[in-house]
Amino acid sequence: MKKQQICILGSTGSIGTQALDVIAQHPDRYEVYCLTAHNRVQQLAEQARKFRPAAVVIANEAHYPTLCHLLADMPDVKVYAGAEAINQIVEATPIDMVLTAMVGFAGLTPTIHAIKAGKKICLANKETLVVAGELICQLATRYHAPILPVDSEHSAIFQSLVGEDHNEIDKILLTCSGGPFRCMSPQQLAQVTAADALRHPTWDMGAKITIDSASLMNKGFEVIEAKWLFGVDVDRIQVLIHPQSIVHSAVQFADGSVKAQLGVPDMRLPIQYAFSFPERLPLQGERLNLFAKPLEFMEPDMEKFRCLALAFEAMRKGGNMPCVLNAANEVVNEGFRRGQCSFLAMADIIEKTMARVSFDATPDYDNYIQTDAAARSVAAELMQVH
Repeated sequence: MKKQQICILGSTGSIGTQALDVIAQHPDRYEVYCLTAHNRVQQLAEQARKFRPAAVVIANEAHYPTLCHLLADMPDVKVYAGAEAINQIVEATPIDMVLTAMVGFAGLTPTIHAIKAGKKICLANKETLVVAGELICQLATRYHAPILPVDSEHSAIFQSLVGEDHNEIDKILLTCSGGPFRCMSPQQLAQVTAADALRHPTWDMGAKITIDSASLMNKGFEVIEAKWLFGVDVDRIQVLIHPQSIVHSAVQFADGSVKAQLGVPDMRLPIQYAFSFPERLPLQGERLNLFAKPLEFMEPDMEKFRCLALAFEAMRKGGNMPCVLNAANEVVNEGFRRGQCSFLAMADIIEKTMARVSFDATPDYDNYIQTDAAARSVAAELMQVH
């Protein structure tokens, strides 16, 4: 069997490191062709030494000399730097699949380049579909590039749909742990810090996505993703708070039947399933014990967690509004982590940004770039005066 050549965009993050663990468990099937990182040059070099890819790319060009020095004794590993190098490397002929695990808007352009090169996309960068879902779906169809979801929730929906062919979806049930603040009052939420928000009860993730999970913006993004991935109207997607994070999501069909995917909170499973689909390969790790805890489900409080409501609003309006939502969220997410705005102020700033940035019902790629820049500017200005 020919080994599948994999390019990992964002190899030093949570998804990237777990993907490398999956690859290490199946050396007969998978081989790393390229690894990329933004700033973690030492970790990237260590990964390169272990997996010996054909190329590595450090997005922050300031780290290029350091990376070259760290890998000077490995001439077979080509070293590149910069965003344009990432855009070019994903098009390399030997690559079979690209795992897009970069964080934020930065993942959009390299994903487009990979799609145009006809690569299989294992999608872990949710902002790609949030910002430009319609464009991405059009390109994937045009260039015959399959997109397989890596998010645990979308993987669960995907797995629930396997074998259902064209059976009508009545509703998508998107589960959510509720984050660390699920039981807090608005008064308590006004006092929480970034350190509080970074203590997620069930998942180990990067800082940006952990804050998004605390505000439920992450779930709002996943609602938008699900609309594009599965062709379901946003009003047929229901969010369920499920603190145990065992039911990763479910699909209700036209006959009322509900199919769900259950498992322990371990991102290696959806990563591996995206790599191996339609096969299921062995995976080392903890197994689900249904006797261990009861499974609970409840409705989210949209008034308390307004970011989720704003995501539904952005998707209903369509056009470039989800792009505005994402850009403003990236600004306030970082601002909250730096102590520049409060937890509750994040939703206020996002809402005001959505009201101020020009709406475009039919955006193209250039408009998404312009919208992103405009929304970041507005959100940053609002954060200064909030």
